[in-house]
Amino acid sequence: MAVALGADPVQAVDGRPGGGPLPSLGGMNRLPRGAAAALLGLSLALLGTGVASAVPATPVAPAAEAAESTRVRLQLPVPTGAYAVGRDTLHLVDRGRPDPWVPEAQARELMVSMYYPARPGGGRTAPYMTKGEAQAFIDDRELTDAVSAATLSGTRTHARPAAAPVRGRFPLVVLSPGFTVNRSTLTLLAEELASQGYVVAAVDHAFESVGTAFPGGRLLTCVACDKIKPGGYGVVPQGRAKDVSFLLDRLLADKRPAWRHARVIDRERIGMAGHSIGGASAATTMASDQRVRAGANMDGSFMEPVPADGLGGRPFMMLGTGDDDRSWVRDWPLLDGWKRWINVTGAEHFTFTDVPVLGDQLGLLRPEEPLKGKRSQEITRAYVTAFFDLHLKGVDRKLLDGPTAQHPEVVFHKEG
Repeated sequence: MAVALGADPVQAVDGRPGGGPLPSLGGMNRLPRGAAAALLGLSLALLGTGVASAVPATPVAPAAEAAESTRVRLQLPVPTGAYAVGRDTLHLVDRGRPDPWVPEAQARELMVSMYYPARPGGGRTAPYMTKGEAQAFIDDRELTDAVSAATLSGTRTHARPAAAPVRGRFPLVVLSPGFTVNRSTLTLLAEELASQGYVVAAVDHAFESVGTAFPGGRLLTCVACDKIKPGGYGVVPQGRAKDVSFLLDRLLADKRPAWRHARVIDRERIGMAGHSIGGASAATTMASDQRVRAGANMDGSFMEPVPADGLGGRPFMMLGTGDDDRSWVRDWPLLDGWKRWINVTGAEHFTFTDVPVLGDQLGLLRPEEPLKGKRSQEITRAYVTAFFDLHLKGVDRKLLDGPTAQHPEVVFHKEG
C-alpha cells in the first residue's frame, strides 16, 4: 500500500501507512561534539526550544510565503558522479520492538529515503523536505526572518522520485543524521554517493528530530530530547544500531524485501556513515552487526564506547573539526582495522551536513568564516566517497594516503 508524502511515493512496509496522533511532550536538548555547538559561528541559536511530539504541519500565511519567495531561491550543488539519481521513500514499522521513547506506540517506526543510481530521464525532482519538516526546522533554529517553510520545502533536490534504477548491483551505504535534525540534512552526501554508484539509505529515527513527517499527516518531533537524562546519550546509538539492523533485515530479505528495487543492492558490500551521534552510531552498529563492513563518523562523540576487542578488523574513518574530544582519543586505539583520523581546518560541527550550503545562500555565514558552504561539501563528499570506494569497491583514489595540494584544509591527525 502506498500513500502520498510530499512528492515521493511512500511504500508502507510492515505496518499501517497512517496512525493517530501520539502523546505531546515538549523540550529540546542538543548533542554537539565537544564544544562545537554553534552553526559555523552564527549567533542564531542551535540550542532551540522544543516542539510537540506529534503535530500537524504548521500553516504559513500565503502572503508571507509569497513575499519571502521573491527574496531567495535555494539551490543544491549538483552531484559529480556519472549516474543520475533516483529516490524512493520507505515507511518501516518494527512491530517486534516498542519505541524506546514512546512505548505506548507499541512499535518502532522509521522513515527511509532510498537514493540510487538511476537511468537518465525527465520529470520533476524531489523536494528537499516537507513543509511541516521545514517549519519545525526553521522554528527550532529561529530562522523565521531568514527563510520560509515554503522556500525550504520547495527547494528541489537532484533526485527523481520513482526513477528506473540502473541495472547491476551496487554497494549500500546507510546514513544516520545528527540528534534533533532529520535525514534531509544529509541529502548532498546521499545524492553524491548515489551518483557515484551506491545505493544509499538515509534513515530518520522516530522521535529523535525536531520534525519528521510520517504517513497519516503526522509530524513526529523530539520526544527523546526531553527524556534523555544528562550523561544518558549512550542509549541513542544503541537504539539506532537496532534500527539499522532492522532496516538491513528488511532490505535484504529473500522474500518481500522492503524496497521494490532491493535486487540492485550488493548484500556483501554494506557501509554506514553518519553525522554527530549518527556517526557514533556507525561504530555501535558495526559492533553488533557484522554485515556492516566499513564505517565513517563525521564529528560525533562516541557516546557508546568502541568495544575493547575492536570492530573485527573492519575499517573506520573519523572526520572531524579538530576540537578536543576525549572519546576519540579513548577509542582510537580500540579501532583494530584500517583507520584514519582526519581533521578539517576551519570546520564546525555542522560542516559535514547540508547546513553550510543553505546558510551561505541565505547570507547567514560570517564573511571571515574560513570554510564556505560549497567548499565544506566538496571536502565531505570527496573524503567519504573515497573511503567507501576503497573499502566497498576496492578502488583506491589515493586521497586517504595523506595530505594533498587539492585539499590543504584536510589534516591527517592519525593513521593506522
